[in-house]
Amino acid sequence: MSLRQALLALLTTQSMTGYDLCKSFRSSVGFVWHAPDSQIYPELRKMEEVGLVTSAPVPWGPTTTKREYTITDAGVGAFREWMNTTLDYSRERDPVHLKAAYFEWATPEATRDQLVAHVEYYEARREQWLGMIGELQDHSQPTLVRRLEHFPEDSWEAITEFKVFSYQGLVAQAEQQIEWAKRGLELSERLHAHRPDAAIITGRPSVPADRSA
Repeated sequence: MSLRQALLALLTTQSMTGYDLCKSFRSSVGFVWHAPDSQIYPELRKMEEVGLVTSAPVPWGPTTTKREYTITDAGVGAFREWMNTTLDYSRERDPVHLKAAYFEWATPEATRDQLVAHVEYYEARREQWLGMIGELQDHSQPTLVRRLEHFPEDSWEAITEFKVFSYQGLVAQAEQQIEWAKRGLELSERLHAHRPDAAIITGRPSVPADRSA
C-alpha cells in the first residue's frame, strides 16, 4: 500500500478538503498506513497533476477558502486497478528482531527493557485496533458512517466486514508479538542466570589460532 492508494480510498467516500482528509486519515487508514500531514498535502498536489483528483476552492470561515479534492474517473480506475493487483511483499527491515538475535551482547536489564517496551507497544496498539473493530461493528466509526451514507444498503455488510477483517489481522499480529516478547523475557532470565548484571559476551571475539602452525 502507498499513501496515494490510502488517499484514493478515502476519496471514494466523498470529496474532502486537505484538512478533512488529514483528520479522516488519522482516524481510519492511518491505523494501517502511517503518514504525517506534511506528506499528505504534497501527495494530493501530485495526484492532481496526474489527473487522479481535481480540486476547487470552498469557503472556510468568513474570509478564507480551502481546496476540496474530488476523485476523478481516472482516480477510481487507478484505485480499482490497485485493488485487483496482487501486492509484492517487501523484504523485512525489523530492528527489534535484529536486535533480539544478538541479545547476548546486551545486559539483562537492557534486554528486559527492550522486550517490556515491545509488549507495552503492542498491547497499546491491540487496544486501539480492538476499539476500531468495536466502532466498525456498531457502525459508530465516523469514516464508516460517511461511507455507508454514499453506497447502497446491500453493500454495507461487505464494506463493514472487510474492514473488521483487516483489523482482526492486526490484532492477531499484536498478540503474536506480545507472546513472542514474553517468551524472550523468560529466555533472557534463563540464559542470563549465571550473569545477572552483565552481558553474556563481554569482550572482543577471540583471535583464531594460526592454522599454518
